[in-house]
Amino acid sequence: MTSSAETTLNQSGALAHAPGRPIVEYHPPAWLRPNLGSHSTVDISPSENVSRHSAAWSGLFVETMQAMQHSPLEYRFRSPCHLLIVVELGERYDGETFVEGLPRSTLRDFTHKLSFVPAGHEFRAWQRPRALPRATFVYIDPRGPLADPALRFGEIEFKPSLFVCDRDLRETALKFKSQVENPGSMPRLYAEALGIVLTHELVRINSGAARREPANRGGLACWQQKRAAAYIEEHVADDIPLATLAELVQLSPYHFCRSFKSSFGIPPHRYHANRRIERAKQLLANRELSVTTIALDVGFGDTSRFSAAFHRLTGQTPSRYRRNLD
Repeated sequence: MTSSAETTLNQSGALAHAPGRPIVEYHPPAWLRPNLGSHSTVDISPSENVSRHSAAWSGLFVETMQAMQHSPLEYRFRSPCHLLIVVELGERYDGETFVEGLPRSTLRDFTHKLSFVPAGHEFRAWQRPRALPRATFVYIDPRGPLADPALRFGEIEFKPSLFVCDRDLRETALKFKSQVENPGSMPRLYAEALGIVLTHELVRINSGAARREPANRGGLACWQQKRAAAYIEEHVADDIPLATLAELVQLSPYHFCRSFKSSFGIPPHRYHANRRIERAKQLLANRELSVTTIALDVGFGDTSRFSAAFHRLTGQTPSRYRRNLD
């Protein structure tokens, strides 16, 4: 049921000497790992009546749920993690939803609504569905590594919410769904950057503030640019966690993303994609290498994904690009 998702970034440059700290590897708590027990994710019964798929990133576990029958369903959840529920289709003849700290709701149509269950709070629901329910569950580690330290995310006492509307938060959360449904389609760096945005959106909603862009802290210093670029170049075919790059230049993941884009003009995941294709172009000049071999050498799992990415950035397929080298 569970698929783990994690991806990569390039530009040559000498690794400048600079004071550094050891890279801290994030170890998710037991309740926020793939193959979680039912006590850690939303318990749905009868379980055989729903289809569930999932993917995991640093501090995030995302799960999609699709009911397969119009039979009654019951939901139950309480965990040390936060839970964001994004309902894509929710229509019921009868039912009730409860989030600890809020009045119970018997709303019949809650399509496109959001609910937020803070860590430690209880969530319960039952329904006799009119349409087959479809939802995305986002489990968030309060002490995860992606939040801007200035937010003090793990110290915030979040308020529960039930069946609210917020387009920005909903669109951000649903971007994870494509990775769950198509493993490998979303670069790890992009997914983790979305996680950063998600934490900011949750804090904004919790405070009742209007959305605004945080102040720009400027770009990376010269040594930071060289260190990040050299590491990316060396590991261009690997999955590079966002936290690893941030630690290399002694920034939080949040400030690294903003500073990187300010310096390079594009976000880390796009820069990585560009550098992979540039590496592929160099390899295509060697006609002894097959397109499949090159695809694997630059970090793609199969030729079709490599060809699609190459065409997206160059307007040509790898084979046509190679023919045009003549």
